[in-house]
Amino acid sequence: MGKTVALHTLGCKLNFSETSSMGRLLEDEGFEKKRFEEVADIYVINTCSVTDNADKECRMLVRRIQRKAPEAVVVITGCYAQLKPKEIAEIPGVDLVLGAAEKFNIADHLKEISKGDSARICSCDIEDVNIFTSSHSVHERTRVFLKVQDGCDYNCSFCTIPMARGKSRSNNIENVLENVRAIALQSVKEIVLTGINLGDFKDPETEGDFYSLIQELDKIEGIARYRISSIEPNLLSQEIIDFVARSRSFMPHFHIPLQSGSNKILGMMRRRYKKELYAEKIRSIKSVMPHCCIGVDVIVGFPGETEEDFKETVHFLQELDISYLHVFTYSERANTFAEEMPAVVPITVRNERNKILRNLSYRKMLAFSNQYIGETRMVLFESANRSGMLEGYTDNYIKITAPANPEWENNIVEWTI
Repeated sequence: MGKTVALHTLGCKLNFSETSSMGRLLEDEGFEKKRFEEVADIYVINTCSVTDNADKECRMLVRRIQRKAPEAVVVITGCYAQLKPKEIAEIPGVDLVLGAAEKFNIADHLKEISKGDSARICSCDIEDVNIFTSSHSVHERTRVFLKVQDGCDYNCSFCTIPMARGKSRSNNIENVLENVRAIALQSVKEIVLTGINLGDFKDPETEGDFYSLIQELDKIEGIARYRISSIEPNLLSQEIIDFVARSRSFMPHFHIPLQSGSNKILGMMRRRYKKELYAEKIRSIKSVMPHCCIGVDVIVGFPGETEEDFKETVHFLQELDISYLHVFTYSERANTFAEEMPAVVPITVRNERNKILRNLSYRKMLAFSNQYIGETRMVLFESANRSGMLEGYTDNYIKITAPANPEWENNIVEWTI
């Protein structure tokens, strides 16, 4: 019997797709997959490093493994592993650290590793990472996260991702279409397109851009729904907006990072737009898709963010016709421009601002959802949760909970909200 392996993901949808692909690679090599809560021979943690919480969570998971299975081999990969391999190698219990270029060679590394006294680091300079590796998640039939782009050429002052993932690079359109056709054969109903800077997609062979890609995807039979995980406002063109509005299968749902509603702070963050452009994008979307759900990323407590700057952000968000917020508390990251900036915002103030915006997000989503009470919309239901209820989402991303009905699982149902 082959060795058992359990995998765990920290961070974004892109990480989920990559963890899933690593799991399939290992199964193809004869490893038996286990749930992370179970005892296994090998544990793989695919890390994030957007905030220091992700770093702390990685350490906590390693300690938990040490208590549960002290003889198990522990492998750390992902963004944290690329950024701070030596730091991770010093965590008691870690045996192998795989950088960005090595994560998909994991099977080869595991054949050579055994529980030892010191961790082995297999990493390279991020400038040398220039290959795109396709990946997608297969945790359940309903929805798949499909990676089509990786890396980023932007240098936002708060962000470590270019250092962790390298330059922007993409799959080619034909490969993406092949992946989607294969996924369609597995009865998957929805694909979420993921990437680090998705709007920067560029086919390395044909120079086809993100707009070219989504036009081709819309023609494929067998996939009922696509969602765009996140797209920068300066890369969200009018042609993309108009296309989604008339599309057969792209859902009326955008997630568009803002980060701040203050032009002063946006400039310090090295973002590539001003708030006026952002507001114009929201108006453009709502003019052709009034029912569209719009999610927004915001960072609170960035160095130099005064009370006035924060109030400006709150007011800007209140006035915008958006549906929900993902709120991030600014976290100092080594080797970023922001780390050296003066006027550091106290942690207590950052946390208070986070609370205010999460409260606003709740009110925004409630107001958005309440508009559609009594309307009939199409809902894709997922499998029953632990309490025996079904959960699903409308085309425009309103969450629906209903008593379990096996006939509805992984099916699109007409539903009066």
